[in-house]
Amino acid sequence: MPHKMTITGSATGPLREYDRYVAFDMREKGSPAAPKGLKKSTFISYTVFVAKKAFNKTGLTKKSIMHEKILIQGEPTLDIPIDECPGEIGIICFQITVLPNKNDKEANESKDKKEAQQEVSATKQEEKQESVAKEAKTVQPEVNETPVQEKKAAPQKKQQPIQPKGTKDVLSFDDIIVPEAFLKTRPNPVKTEEVIEFVKRTGHLDKPLTIEKGTKVLKDGYRRYIVAKTLKMDNVPVVYDYQK
Repeated sequence: MPHKMTITGSATGPLREYDRYVAFDMREKGSPAAPKGLKKSTFISYTVFVAKKAFNKTGLTKKSIMHEKILIQGEPTLDIPIDECPGEIGIICFQITVLPNKNDKEANESKDKKEAQQEVSATKQEEKQESVAKEAKTVQPEVNETPVQEKKAAPQKKQQPIQPKGTKDVLSFDDIIVPEAFLKTRPNPVKTEEVIEFVKRTGHLDKPLTIEKGTKVLKDGYRRYIVAKTLKMDNVPVVYDYQK
């Protein structure tokens, strides 16, 4: 039975496309220590072969695969022509997963922690103000008001939903026009899921969408557009990109 292998890292060379599959090269560093009397292992190069259907589901592109950290699970093969397999070991991939970026994860955690602290601080401030107002009402003597004079109720302002920093306007989701170039792409599913969790937690998108003024054509923020569509948001925050 073939030996199962798991490797992690980024592609070390460009993506190569064939009829029904794609291939790219990776490498892993050997163990930092070796048994006494044996030489330390060095870098091992691999050539990974992935079915196009499975690769397309990851949302990776020729450019992003060089920067995203990925996990490959598969088994070694000796049946690939040598000109298609420059690596020392060829791997038939059964599962490919895009791993979360450590820097993005830490930044989101830091941002969430800061927002939580701000919410706690605001709650404490409101409680303090309510306490002071209650004490003042208790001390204040009663004043007889003339029955003829009636206080006019001050109109209550409708509280607007919280929007992300930098928002210039709020548009109906159905008014936004998405270019065909965006529709042909598929945002990274892991990062898309992170934005969905952020909206569920805070009630709003992490950033506004960039819209062309006048035409309402989407210029940037397709991932957040997908999130708004998934969560069935009626309105979305936007900033405008003015065409010269």
